[in-house]
Amino acid sequence: MKYFDIVVVGAGPAGLAAANAAAAGGGSVAIVDDNPVAGGQIWRGGPQQQSDIRAGAMWAALQAAPNVSFLPHTRVLYAPAPGQLQVQTADAADTLHFNHLIIATGARERLLPFPGWTLPGVTGAGGLQALVKGGYPVAGKRVVVAGTGPLLLAVAATLRERGAHVVAIVEQAPLPALARFAGGLAATPAKAAQALRLFAQLRGIAYLRHSHVVSARGNAAGVLEAVRVQRGKSGTEQVLDCDYLACGYGLLPNLELAQALGCATTVHDGHTVVQTGSWQQTDVPGVYCAGEGTGIGGVDLALVEGRIAGLAASGQTQRMQTALDERARWKKFAARLARAFALRPELATLAADDTIVCRCEDVPHGELRAHTSWRSAKLQTRCGMGPCQGRICGGATEVLYGWRPDAVRMPIAPARIATLIATADV
Repeated sequence: MKYFDIVVVGAGPAGLAAANAAAAGGGSVAIVDDNPVAGGQIWRGGPQQQSDIRAGAMWAALQAAPNVSFLPHTRVLYAPAPGQLQVQTADAADTLHFNHLIIATGARERLLPFPGWTLPGVTGAGGLQALVKGGYPVAGKRVVVAGTGPLLLAVAATLRERGAHVVAIVEQAPLPALARFAGGLAATPAKAAQALRLFAQLRGIAYLRHSHVVSARGNAAGVLEAVRVQRGKSGTEQVLDCDYLACGYGLLPNLELAQALGCATTVHDGHTVVQTGSWQQTDVPGVYCAGEGTGIGGVDLALVEGRIAGLAASGQTQRMQTALDERARWKKFAARLARAFALRPELATLAADDTIVCRCEDVPHGELRAHTSWRSAKLQTRCGMGPCQGRICGGATEVLYGWRPDAVRMPIAPARIATLIATADV
């Protein structure tokens, strides 16, 4: 068993900012993450490898702090009692005891089904970016990047940097919404500068606005060879030949740990999020939440929320005012982001009856649309009962049928039988 004043779950920007702020309070701080290195999805590959100087500076400070422990390869399974987390490392089970907990578990990509979306060569936009950052070769490959949101631009830039031929960026948001969002960047000069840099990197790549992928087609070997794209209000269709389709429709908060702890949630900008107070506190005593779990808002909002949570958990509330003002500014940016890239209703009509929605259990759209709730579908079809536990199909069924998963199963992540046996004996 290990004892800490503050445990931070998640080593992305929000978690690192929380740990950095909390460490200044003098108590013992643990950063828990199931990846081998810190950084999360945004700073994947390690904070010290990023062009964002905040990442390297924060990580250097944490490494130098004598009261901070980093626990990589550590997966949170469940909370056996208040103030405790049961975790699994690469070779053992452990129990972490804490006085305060900061949840900074980030978000995952929303994938929506359409005919052909299960073909080899079709991935999430962020998913392909993560693979490429990890060394997956794409040099010379033709890639269509599709879906919605600024992430598409970052993905396309990464792919081009690694030698891929980006055929087109297919953005479902209409031009007026994009223009309003671009105009609003004047309120956040750093974001405006970032956007200009990205567009400079992507010069020459077709940017198809008000467009979406309708279907993907495979060759004789069953591997992706082309996608069909619907353009604008007129419904004109275009076929794009490609080797890969990187397609993602925004992000969904990772709520499993917060829900398992009993934290209240609410619906904000179309997403279920953890409900927090002015200091990022949840309604569970001693538990805070920061970053995408409280609403999708990007790295800057995640950083400032993490700082507020870390200061609050460590009792440094007198140092908060600047961070509170900064959070208000980035929340306005998050609201503009949500409005500009709201999903268009046509995306819920793409799946045919034989289109697989739950990939783990091979459940097609035709079976699912006969049900009225997530619970009914789980009971009758096993939708959401596979290895991903609804993390993929849950986001899709929310768009297709308006369902929201209503429970979290324990353990919240896959666990070894030996771990479960060992913890049962405690």
